[in-house]
Amino acid sequence: MERGTIIAAAVLAAGIALGGWFAGDALVRGRAAERFVTVKGVAEREVQADLALWPMQFVVAEDDLTRAQARLAEDARRVNAFLAKHGIDPAQIQLQDLSVTDTQANRWGGQPAARRYIISQTIMVRSTDPEVVFKASQAVGELVNAGVVLQSEGPWAGGPTYLFTRLNDLKPEMIAEATANAREAAEQFAKDSGSQLGGIRRANQGLFVILPRDQAPGVQEERQRTKIVRVVSTIEYLLRD
Repeated sequence: MERGTIIAAAVLAAGIALGGWFAGDALVRGRAAERFVTVKGVAEREVQADLALWPMQFVVAEDDLTRAQARLAEDARRVNAFLAKHGIDPAQIQLQDLSVTDTQANRWGGQPAARRYIISQTIMVRSTDPEVVFKASQAVGELVNAGVVLQSEGPWAGGPTYLFTRLNDLKPEMIAEATANAREAAEQFAKDSGSQLGGIRRANQGLFVILPRDQAPGVQEERQRTKIVRVVSTIEYLLRD
């Protein structure tokens, strides 16, 4: 065999051997990279609502439109007086959504209504003092006793809605806490499995959710002044021998 051929064959063999070594090394490193643990870290805070929305819709029905409008104006006066009596700032009260229905124009072949005109009006309370709004809502029977007919169906039913609007203030601290909890769980797993904890392979912060404090069936978060803010972070940590 010629010298050049022998050298070429040797180079080829060496290349194949090195290629196999690199492939094997990559496989070992790839398998090592596959050794990881997935853990979840949870952070929770109990918070108080800082905004209350209370739409109050009242309705009158009359055969005479002028009389109906006069009754509606009187009911609006009573509602505003009631809110002022219970400590709600007039600047936090807004008149909205006037609706007039002529039942004779909308019968569609049905039975005639007891009154021709039905007028409804909404007063929206938007307060940064939910406690005051809550106390006022507990005394709403005063308006009923005064003859004000409050809408009891649809979005106006159920009383005030309580919101928490300062979520961004909590995010940095809660994310740090959830991450620390996740690392603590990963370190315990590594210890139990005889491994050492490596760096983060993948992380998912998760979504912040606002839950009712009393998580019973049928309980709505927006009806509770006290709420639970929760975030769950999912983190994958590498494991080393």
